[in-house]
Amino acid sequence: MAGSRSWLQRRSEGAPDPLRVRALSYLDESDPLTAESLGAAGLRALRATLALVPDRRAALDLLAADALVTLALQAGAETDPAGLADLARALRRDATTPS
Repeated sequence: MAGSRSWLQRRSEGAPDPLRVRALSYLDESDPLTAESLGAAGLRALRATLALVPDRRAALDLLAADALVTLALQAGAETDPAGLADLARALRRDATTPS
């Protein structure tokens, strides 16, 4: 899975194109694709959402954040099932820590 853009493509098949494009825009292309990098992208999307006016315009970024965190957890479950709880705790901690 690590570094595999094809993994991400397969996992996001069926998602609406605008959501897929928005979620991908939060990934840092220079980072290998890992559970941690997907989680970091989800955190960037969440923080971007919180910076927006709280109306319908923020919906796509919020959905992108949700998708990226879900993908991070899926990647974690596939690559390190024993560490999944730690990954989930780290994501929650990072999401609730002020930036």
